Amino acid sequence: MSKFIINGGKKLSGEIVVGGSKNAMFPVLAASLLTTDECRFTNVPAILDREIFCKLIQDLGAEVEISDHTVVIRAKNLNKHVLNFELSSKLRGSIVLLGALLGRFKQAKMSFPGGDVIGQRSVSPHLRVFEKLGASISTEGGIEAQADKLVGSKIVLEESSVTATENAILAAVLAEGQTLIKLAAMEPHIQQLCQFLNLMGAKISGIGTTNILIDGVSKLHGAQIELIPDSNEAASFITLAAATKSEIKISKINPDFMDDFLMKLRQMNVDLKVGDDFVRVLIPKEEYRSAKIQCGLYPKMASDDMPPLAVLATQAKGESLIYEWLYENRLGHIPQLVKMGANAQILDTHQVKIIGSTLLKGAKIESFDIRMGMTLVIAALVAEGKSEIDGIHHVDRGYEHLEEKLSKLGADIKRVD
Repeated sequence: MSKFIINGGKKLSGEIVVGGSKNAMFPVLAASLLTTDECRFTNVPAILDREIFCKLIQDLGAEVEISDHTVVIRAKNLNKHVLNFELSSKLRGSIVLLGALLGRFKQAKMSFPGGDVIGQRSVSPHLRVFEKLGASISTEGGIEAQADKLVGSKIVLEESSVTATENAILAAVLAEGQTLIKLAAMEPHIQQLCQFLNLMGAKISGIGTTNILIDGVSKLHGAQIELIPDSNEAASFITLAAATKSEIKISKINPDFMDDFLMKLRQMNVDLKVGDDFVRVLIPKEEYRSAKIQCGLYPKMASDDMPPLAVLATQAKGESLIYEWLYENRLGHIPQLVKMGANAQILDTHQVKIIGSTLLKGAKIESFDIRMGMTLVIAALVAEGKSEIDGIHHVDRGYEHLEEKLSKLGADIKRVD
């Protein structure tokens, strides 16, 4: 398996361009299965998760063309409703294909989805959604949903799950009658899914609120859309710039998606200049300050943005408390940071206390999920000396050509087999 070798402690500089949203990619590509017409997507990130997701769609019988950051899907000749078990078990995002297939064929089946090992993510909110629309559910040997027809209903989500909201939308747009989704998640990529479906001929209102209203239609047509910027990638690079105390411009982003995250960095004394489509991190004039850092439902800071902030907390004076309430295994990066000299104590499965500022030293460390991998890269860039990072295939799932982008900033990073 490949690994990164990083010689850290260097000041970086320059500009880094953020790609399209990984989390927007899954539901909008899934939406293409609801029509027999061609759908075109631009600004699609060239990451490992895109490769797996497109293979899943091809395996169903769709034609998929990929060129650089453009994906074209023609789902006219879909010939099955069962997702490839091996592929779907590798990718948590594959679960949104259930809603699309159920909407198209009134039946769908897949393995229990895989992905990052960051905690138990129940599929029950998804199953309740499908049942409310009239489907029967089986979980013997995977997840299977089947219905004679789908009928609109009032759906109150038992939790404001992003992917359950997306599945509810995907399954409801071709259902008979009206569907009201209450306690819906409001993330920008959910808003983009709704906007794309409306371009396809759906009738969705309440976009960007917790109450989404869908009037079912009998047919959808093809459409095209440019994916929104990846706010999680942007947050990672902004944190990287702050933690390495470097001046870096992070461009092609939407700062309005990141208000809570940027506010927290300002509270930590990070010097930021925010433009319409960029954030420039400046070299600090004063010490960073400790903070209480907590994620939440959008528009609060995303869970995916939390792990890199642990590295920034090691460079901030005082005691920081990081509370990640969503996933009980999201703190896997902390023991790795301790190997590098971080003064960190895990209080329970959701909370960690970090006392800074601390000089980090290079070490042999290992990643077990996407955001953990990026966190360790940031830590290695901050640390004095050489670090060796295993498990970087996780990074490839969410970050496109990472070592090339960082090398252009002056980082000493290389991939070795």
